[in-house]
Amino acid sequence: MKRNLLSAAFAAMTAMVLMAQPAVAQNTKVIEDGGTGNYKALMVGEKSLPTHTIFRPEDLSKFSKNNPLPVLVWGNGGCANRPDEHINFLNEIASHGFLIVAIGPSFQQEGFTPSRSSESKQLIDAIDWAIAQNNDKNSPYYNKIDTKNIAAAGMSCGGLQTLDIAKEPRLKTMMICNSGLFNQSNANTAVPGMPMPAKESLKDIHCPIIYILGGPTDIAYENGMDDFKKINHVPAFVANYPVGHGGTYAKPHGGEFAIVALAWLQWHLKGDHEAELMFSGENCGLSLRADWTYEKKMIP
Repeated sequence: MKRNLLSAAFAAMTAMVLMAQPAVAQNTKVIEDGGTGNYKALMVGEKSLPTHTIFRPEDLSKFSKNNPLPVLVWGNGGCANRPDEHINFLNEIASHGFLIVAIGPSFQQEGFTPSRSSESKQLIDAIDWAIAQNNDKNSPYYNKIDTKNIAAAGMSCGGLQTLDIAKEPRLKTMMICNSGLFNQSNANTAVPGMPMPAKESLKDIHCPIIYILGGPTDIAYENGMDDFKKINHVPAFVANYPVGHGGTYAKPHGGEFAIVALAWLQWHLKGDHEAELMFSGENCGLSLRADWTYEKKMIP
């Protein structure tokens, strides 16, 4: 009898504890305790955009017209239609006060079947969605998104997709990771389905651009460095870290690539002059980080 009473009491206490805990919404996931930034982040599947995955601060009440979320739209390596290989990297950036709209759904949504591979147009779709959400009074993002500060970025195929939308007038900056346009001489090495803009399309770039590459062992190194050499009409920066094509995306909090990418975005989308020091000046901050090499144009 005593044992039954103790069991019942324990069950009641357990139920009370569970009821006291906040409910975790469907289609959300916490990555690496929410990141190291000031705004703990979530990975979210939004019904209004089943073709993408959102990375954003969990507490949106901290954002408003006076403190809006800049936007990063992201394309994945291998033309993948899920951002699984980049979640640590993207989540870390989001935790510093950014809204990231990544190509591909990480959550299953009823009535929606994603395609196997992604398309450049999904980056434009991401921009359109963010702007629409900012203007929608029924959206949790209403008046919380900085629609004047939008970046496009991607890794490998995603970098090509980013360059494929270089004419997009709403872009404030571009970030090309482990990627670069193919020359005619090596175009046959591209993965089927990759967008293949001609080198001449580099002239369509109208905003500051950074290439983050994995050094000479990165299969995209020659393409990316060749792009950088040909870009002479906008501020350009190329940073190399000797880890090859895979980058550091899966490292804790995105590793070294996340540190450099975040600084670039904080500078160009938030006007952060401390972050600018990572890239500007004769002895820029990147020169103080082990193993990085860089070149730059039209940047002090």
